[in-house]
Amino acid sequence: MSDALKHECGIALLRLLKPLEYYKEKYGTAFYGINKMYLLMEKQHNRGQDGAGLASIKLDMNPGERYISRVRSNNPQPIQDIFGQINERINAVLEQDEDLNQNVARQKKELPYLGELFLGHVRYGTFGKNNIESVHPFLRQNNWMHRNLIVAGNFNMTNVNQLFEKLISLGQHPKEKADTITIMEKIGHFLDDAVAKIYKKLKAEGYNKQQASPLIAERLNIAKILKKSAKDWDGGYAMAGLLGHGDSFVLRDPAGIRPAYYYKDDEIVVVASERPVIQTVFNVDFENVQEIEPGNALIIKKDGSIQTKKILEPLTRKACSFERIYFSRGSDAEIYRERKMLGKLLLPKVLKAIDDDINNTVFSFIPNTAETSFFGLTEAVEEYLNERKTKEILDGQRSLSAEKVREILSERPRVEKIAIKDVKLRTFITEDSSRDDLVAHVYDVTYGVIKPQDNLVIIDDSIVRGTTLKKSIIKMMDRLHPKKIVVVSSAPQIRYPDCYGIDMARMEDLIAFRASLELLKERGQYSLVEDVYKKCKAQENLKDIDVQNFVKEIYEPFTDEEISAKISELITTETVNAEVQVIFQTVANLNEACPKNLGDWYFTGNYPTNGGNRVVNRAFINFYEGNKERAY
Repeated sequence: MSDALKHECGIALLRLLKPLEYYKEKYGTAFYGINKMYLLMEKQHNRGQDGAGLASIKLDMNPGERYISRVRSNNPQPIQDIFGQINERINAVLEQDEDLNQNVARQKKELPYLGELFLGHVRYGTFGKNNIESVHPFLRQNNWMHRNLIVAGNFNMTNVNQLFEKLISLGQHPKEKADTITIMEKIGHFLDDAVAKIYKKLKAEGYNKQQASPLIAERLNIAKILKKSAKDWDGGYAMAGLLGHGDSFVLRDPAGIRPAYYYKDDEIVVVASERPVIQTVFNVDFENVQEIEPGNALIIKKDGSIQTKKILEPLTRKACSFERIYFSRGSDAEIYRERKMLGKLLLPKVLKAIDDDINNTVFSFIPNTAETSFFGLTEAVEEYLNERKTKEILDGQRSLSAEKVREILSERPRVEKIAIKDVKLRTFITEDSSRDDLVAHVYDVTYGVIKPQDNLVIIDDSIVRGTTLKKSIIKMMDRLHPKKIVVVSSAPQIRYPDCYGIDMARMEDLIAFRASLELLKERGQYSLVEDVYKKCKAQENLKDIDVQNFVKEIYEPFTDEEISAKISELITTETVNAEVQVIFQTVANLNEACPKNLGDWYFTGNYPTNGGNRVVNRAFINFYEGNKERAY
């Protein structure tokens, strides 16, 4: 993705099912869990740059012994920072007592973070906040072991205000309105209530408080707590939690918007946001890593037993397609195939854009994350050429000379590495508009491979704002003096804001929306903007179930091709000499390539939850009124 875009957070939950001595004996270290957590989080570094945090719980500790540890960082290298802090604290204790190295029981008692239950989080801040208080995991403390709650997640809620008001109606006084705090307090409320009710029953059975403690852990119904807590949630989420006594859970939203995968054997239970992370860290096969089903929670009890429980009635599955296009690492076998197919399905549009002149076309990609779809496109070109070669030779029969046959067979797509990002320069540049000249030089280009008669086809993952294309990439490509620059997006036109975790909240930031506004102006139809505003405004106080997405009407007067043509104009400055054309994937092709991830609301406006329609209308109202606030 050439436009800078903050996106999905990542979670990692690990439960060790054996005593720490087992891992010391088998793997040579009692720090097996900490080491694996480092790998799980680092392998998901692509999902978080703003912050990282880790929490651990030691099981079966005596009163007065610390059993919860947490560390968080918002440093530029947050994962390295938190594990640096952990190692520093552990080594400081070990250096003072050499005998401690051989005594695992003492290590567990005296060393921080050395436990059986871990929760890690890597964060992208969708609200632009990067203070340490915004970094997960969040901790809700209590002197009752069972009432301690640690929460981290990959999520955004569309109805934070309603959830906040619900907490107030329950008699709580939340310290802030952030959705993470609101969610944690909601779970915490029903956790407190459940613990109190169980203790009341145990007391009636004749148990004192000390005797009741282990029985509360046995009887606590995590599924029931989650059902009550999540009843009014609207959003996309993979929500993970640890309870102080050792229970844990991961809950996935009913539409399956946010991903969550797990693996279990006799040594560990692990959950992560991406399947290949688990495959790599624990060396397990693809088919052994399971997906948590939408609306379900994976619950791990203190005794190590696991169960999957339906918490919310599943909706139509709308797993985020951006996970497949861009967010998740392409090392997942399915995602790799899907990204290649996204490139392959673009071939007919590309051939039309270059007038089928493959000999005078150079194919490349930008940025590096578009490489896999680029492979798919160029393989499709190879297949197309092979068919054409075969037909040409067969049609020529015996009249073709050996030289002509060699000429036909030698035809290949011209593939070049055209652009290389200068990371140091990009890091130096601020958002100040006075930096435009520097922005135009973020990428270095390869000279000498483009001829004046050549088309230059560049594939990108997706085009959001078009800013980098206009200020940098198109100008840079034009320096090579091609006849035509064809920018190919493996994703469809992004027309609507996302409200489930991706940092796309404002309508006017989207190049497709701005293109449609320009077309409305040119055709004397701009009054439609006010009409849509009035319709959106009239719905502000309706219940979510009654709200419609009226913003779709902004795009209805135009074909996809008309909007693409206008986008091509908007990203081309007067200084560019080459003809510029932008090509987008179709939604139909996207769904064909990624059949398990049909969440396409940012392209179609078909939001999977009721709150999505409210958010898109609020985003349009904000645009019309000149309000720079976020819509959620």
